[in-house]
Amino acid sequence: MSEATDYPLEEVPQSARKGMFSTCMVLMGFTFFTATMFAGGKIGTAFSVGEMLLAILIGNLLLGGYAAALGYIAYKSGLNAILMGRFCFGEKGSKLSDLLLGFTQVGWYAWGAATIAVILVKTLSLAPALEVPLTIFFGFAFCITAMIGYKGMDYLSRIAVPAMLIFILISLYKGFLDTTEIQGVFSSESDGSLSFTTAITIIIGTFVSGGTQATNWSRFAKSGKVAIYATLAAFVLGNGLMVLTGALGSLMYQQADIVDVMIAQGSISLAILMLFMNLWTTQDNTIYNFAVAGCNLLRTDKRKLVTLAGAAIGTILALGGMYNYLIPYLILLGTFIPPLGGVIMADFWIKHKGHYPKLTEANLPSFNWIGLAAYFLACACAFFTPILPPVVGVLSAAIFYTLLTKFEKQPQPEVKAQA
Repeated sequence: MSEATDYPLEEVPQSARKGMFSTCMVLMGFTFFTATMFAGGKIGTAFSVGEMLLAILIGNLLLGGYAAALGYIAYKSGLNAILMGRFCFGEKGSKLSDLLLGFTQVGWYAWGAATIAVILVKTLSLAPALEVPLTIFFGFAFCITAMIGYKGMDYLSRIAVPAMLIFILISLYKGFLDTTEIQGVFSSESDGSLSFTTAITIIIGTFVSGGTQATNWSRFAKSGKVAIYATLAAFVLGNGLMVLTGALGSLMYQQADIVDVMIAQGSISLAILMLFMNLWTTQDNTIYNFAVAGCNLLRTDKRKLVTLAGAAIGTILALGGMYNYLIPYLILLGTFIPPLGGVIMADFWIKHKGHYPKLTEANLPSFNWIGLAAYFLACACAFFTPILPPVVGVLSAAIFYTLLTKFEKQPQPEVKAQA
């Protein structure tokens, strides 16, 4: 299989592995996302500055640790979370994770396609009727680098990520200069609209689905250190910066999105450029994730075709109003996605002792009922707990899987893994 296919149904060979800079740029491009800033804005107005900073720190450390743990497994195995699902859920059972992760990513893609259309119409004072054609245009345009594959996203991120970092730092600096009553901003009190645990769940929810599927790129890492450090840089520093930027923007300008903040500061041209880079570097990663899930679901290596189909689905969802449901969507993701990662980690370290057999040589059950049971039990725990549902979901999934594996008495009927 050629490198251009990005190995959607098999392990990434050592000859295709990437170094720290490449891996870090792609992952950070993924986490630099407008929606994360909106979540930060919600948190910024709900807490005092001290509570806000603590929530951002805890939320992103938990998110980064979760993503890095999966990233290391991806490096070791050369597999992404979708393919790991075959081991812990079974050949047919893994379609659960395909559908769940694929849907979350196409949902994000829909949100991004609608967002750029809405903001462009508002910023450039365009006719409202242009929102629909702009949504359709960008719904398909953003998938071009994803269709190229890792190489296309790598080249884009090498340009966009450093530029976005510079724009954000300049904007924050101008914000501090513009805010004459800085003391009042940083002495704001909590308004009680969110609980502390809900805030952390929202922060984790911003990218827990992405953290689970960041294995699509960490599996290309040359070493364990590259996989871990690049993932931590993206999900602790990168995602943390996005949440913090949204929170500070909401306090200083009553605007969470950096684009709106830059417009308020008079930097309209830079704001439009920031909008394009911010959304494009995440949109291509997101639809790439959908394509990987779709390839495993359909057992096809036609990744480009699945990418295009995903862009079409995302565009339809965008036209249907996905833009209006961000916060409930984040809470949903923060509850039901982490248990997938918990099952994968337990399966890899407990059942397979840190080493998967080669996928094409593995005899896998059609349904791994232990993995499926552990996932659904963990989802129930995460849904009903009042304390940090994402953390409860990961830990309970790992515990249930480990306990159920100990009580397993006989091997399940097996089938040869499908290519």
